[in-house]
This record gives sequence, C-alpha cells and structure tokens, in this order.
Amino acid sequence: MAFVKITEQDSLYNDLEKKSVGELLADINNEDKKVALAVEKALPQIETLVTQIVKRMKCGGRIFYIGAGTSGRLGVLDASEIPPTFGMDPSWVIGLIAGGDFALRHPVENAEDDTLQGWRDLEAFDINAKDTVIGIAASGTTPYVIGALEECRRHGILTAAITSNPDAPVSHAADIAIEMVVGPEVVTGSSRMKSGTGQKMICNMITTATMIKMGRVKGNKMVNMQLSNAKLVDRGARMVSEELGLPYEESRRLLLFHGSVKQAVDTYREHQHEHGIVR
Repeated sequence: MAFVKITEQDSLYNDLEKKSVGELLADINNEDKKVALAVEKALPQIETLVTQIVKRMKCGGRIFYIGAGTSGRLGVLDASEIPPTFGMDPSWVIGLIAGGDFALRHPVENAEDDTLQGWRDLEAFDINAKDTVIGIAASGTTPYVIGALEECRRHGILTAAITSNPDAPVSHAADIAIEMVVGPEVVTGSSRMKSGTGQKMICNMITTATMIKMGRVKGNKMVNMQLSNAKLVDRGARMVSEELGLPYEESRRLLLFHGSVKQAVDTYREHQHEHGIVR
C-alpha cells in the first residue's frame, strides 16, 4: 500500500479568502484543539525516549535534534532554550538544521534533499554511542533527516523520530517512532501550523522531563537558570528568599554572588551547618 501523507491532504475548510478574520481565527483555533490530544496518544513513546536519554546523559551523552525547514527551526529553538532555563552548557542539547544557521531565517535550496549531509553535520560534533539523535520531519520523508538517522543506527546511536504521518519512512529509520497525527492543516500542506505546534510541545516534554531527571529543577523551580536579565534575577531572589527565609535584598546579594539559586541555597546551608546554626 502506498504511503499517504496526511499532512498533504486537503484542508477541512474551503474558500478561506472569503471568510472574516473572526471565522479564520475560530477555524484555526478549532484545529489547534486537536494537537494536545494527538500528542497524548504518543506519550508512551515519548516516555520510552526520555528514559533512555536520561540514562545516556548521566554517562555524558547529548541530545541532537535534526530537521529541515520549520522542523529544523523548532529543534534549534528548543536546544537554544536549555542553557538559560536550566543552566546547562550549550553542548548538552544541540539543534541542527539542513542548510546550517543561514536556514534559520532563509530557505536554502535543496538542503533537505541531501541524504548524506545530516550525518556529516553530526560528525562535526564527534557524535558517539552515548548520544541520542531525534529527527523531526512533519512529512516523515525528509532525506536529510532519514539519511542521518539511518547512519546513526549503523553506528549504534539511539535514534527517535517525530512526525505527523503514521508509518512514515522516518519512523522506520528510527529506534523510537513518535507519531502525532494532527490531521490536515487549515491551509493545505502548511505543516508550520498544527504539526509545528505539536513538535514544539513534544520537544518541550522531552527536554523538560530530561532536565528534571538530571536534577536541574528543585520542587517546581528553575534553580539553575541563567541570571541573564532583571526579571530572572528578581525571580531567583524570590526563590532564595522563600527557600531560606531571608529578606529579599539579602537573598538577591547571595544569588548574584553565587550565580544560581541552587548554588546560593546550598552554600548558605553548608555554612549554617558548619557553624551549627539551624534555621
């Protein structure tokens, strides 16, 4: 049976240009409501992937996202948010896009059609069997992604695929297939919409759950976040104040001196313990 791309099927909505703005927004919102339910059906596969990633990360492994177009951009986006959110070095989660960084803002002709370039891009990072490579392809047919995943498997590297088409070629190229079937887009074939939203949700799940299991969150707080702006310094100071029962200004001074909530709290408590002071 021929592979059918649900992502390319005709929209459920016609004559879009004749609709009012309100009608268009309602149609898009109605379709967006389907995304979380589609992602929910893939939770067992996502759980399997995160469990395997955590084991590898504890041994020094990294996460690589690899994709083209919107899919590639979303992988790069998620990777770029890990250092400021969790205080992890940028080398722990890496996003690669067909065509390189230039492709983040501009289309690069034929970049996604090269079956060999994805592996070359990964090799530049000395990829090894401790790492995990997650291919993102809404269509499920992107040669750049499929070629990379197939070569990874030949080298014993754990692979996963995120796609919007069931039984897609990219699923067969991966160890773990995450298929979130969101159906046709409001604008036929525009997978930057529901497919992109679902991809973002899944990437959020993967890295957030992984970082929590790697000890980068305490309670429900981002205790390792980078203090890169006034908002985050204020948030961190309030965390320290809440955790240690100290006035805000003292907490802020501790935070800025130590550089993170976790370091500020841990060092303060160690000092208190050494001097026999119990708060």
